[in-house]
Amino acid sequence: MTTVSADAGTGQGRKTPGRPRDARADDAILEAVIALLSSGHSADAVSIESVAAKAGVGKATIYRRWPNKEALLIDAVGRMKGPLPVPAGESVRDDIIMLVSYGRTKRSETYSRATACLMPEMVKRPDLHAVFQKIQEPRRNLLREVLRRGIETGELRADLDIELTLLLLTAPSLAQNVFTYNPAVPFEGFPEALVDAVLRGAAA
Repeated sequence: MTTVSADAGTGQGRKTPGRPRDARADDAILEAVIALLSSGHSADAVSIESVAAKAGVGKATIYRRWPNKEALLIDAVGRMKGPLPVPAGESVRDDIIMLVSYGRTKRSETYSRATACLMPEMVKRPDLHAVFQKIQEPRRNLLREVLRRGIETGELRADLDIELTLLLLTAPSLAQNVFTYNPAVPFEGFPEALVDAVLRGAAA
């Protein structure tokens, strides 16, 4: 079993090619991984061969960029997450809603299906789970900062448990967005409803 370095998600685990990288090939390869996962392939079933065929490149092209399949999966997750959002800093409620709803795009359904297919792999592989957690941590830190700011400004309770509140905000989003836990809950307005429900207990 290959152990994945925690630096794999940052690209530091990739091999350095002897010639300039073709960004179009990078895009095609990562999109191929996402497409295979979202079409129902498990992470185990996604192979370098299947990714190469889907992307229309040779296996050597992939191996010049990623040392193994695990590193490729990690970068595909990073692609789905996108760049870090920037809270406006004016309203704690508005900032939390923005962070909870960030990433909801026309491709959200595709990304949710891909994420669901990755879940079993993360359960089976502690090393992969640790790296995926590292990818998530910058976004969690943003939410922690907003919650701490709310305590400082008096918008939130002084005795607020930040880590528990973080879990209360993120777990329902995962359950609803990835698994459609409650089909009766509409997509529109869900972030606002979730944040308001949590803030009823968290507000000062």
